[in-house]
Amino acid sequence: MTTTTRTPPKRTAERTARTGSAGRRSRREPQGAAWVFLSPWVLGAVVLTLLPMAVSLYLSFTDYNMFDAPQWIGLRNYTQMFTEDARYWRSVVSTLTYVVIAVPLQLGLALAVALALKSIRRGRGFYRSAFYAPSLLGASMSIALVWRAIFNDGGTVDDLLSRAGLDIGGWVNRPGWALLAVALLTVWQFGAPMVIFLAGLQQIPSELYEAAAVDGAGRWRQFVSITVPMLSPVIFFNLVLQTIQAFQVFTPAFAVSGGKGGPADSTLFYTLYLYDRGFTASHMGYASAMAWVLLVAIGIVTALLFRSSRGWVFYANEEER
Repeated sequence: MTTTTRTPPKRTAERTARTGSAGRRSRREPQGAAWVFLSPWVLGAVVLTLLPMAVSLYLSFTDYNMFDAPQWIGLRNYTQMFTEDARYWRSVVSTLTYVVIAVPLQLGLALAVALALKSIRRGRGFYRSAFYAPSLLGASMSIALVWRAIFNDGGTVDDLLSRAGLDIGGWVNRPGWALLAVALLTVWQFGAPMVIFLAGLQQIPSELYEAAAVDGAGRWRQFVSITVPMLSPVIFFNLVLQTIQAFQVFTPAFAVSGGKGGPADSTLFYTLYLYDRGFTASHMGYASAMAWVLLVAIGIVTALLFRSSRGWVFYANEEER
């Protein structure tokens, strides 16, 4: 006769409760560990980013000179900025002109060098590092000062152009040329977008070029019909990134103009004028208002770029979506 042993209901309930509590602990433990590892980033984001942004937003509605307590003035900083400050609008025009000149030239040169490096078989790593080096050095004040000396009266560029019969003089002392000198410094720092372009070019299937060559397409036709469409997401990424950086340019303009934005405010970029209002004139409330307008402007420009991308950026999985 077979005897069946049954587990008492009370013991079964206790076992189920222990299993359930252990499962809940196992689910909680990874979350706790994740928060421990994320805590330095979260603390840094709150203390170094979110809190200063909140303080800056409050100061933009005050009259604050960094020595006395802030005095609430409402929208006066913004109304003064848009209706009374002529230098503010000159800084806006200078910045927009710089962005329109520097960003296309930089991306065009980066793409050209990336196409050249793609066809190089030997020494590609060396050339890639050599062309990337200006991106590491160009943001420093020392390089900006050297750039100013090169484009100053009697500098290297002035000497070369004089020998060629073009007596232009030093670019940094002429309103029509100073901004171009600053833009060329940015164009010279094309290493970062070049590396991104090179990575994108290496992802384009070679079969597409082979099929186009069989159909009789030349180099230019292959570039227009294959390279540009397949590389359009990378072009868009670099365009957004470099546009945002161009709106925030400061060091080259400060070094070339001596911190004044000259000559004739031709290099008075937005961030340089913001620095002048905040730290030279001690109008920190006004500078905070300028910073928030710049943030909103960059957000609008970025949104417009994303909206325009629907018509010219091609993604390989668009049909699947």
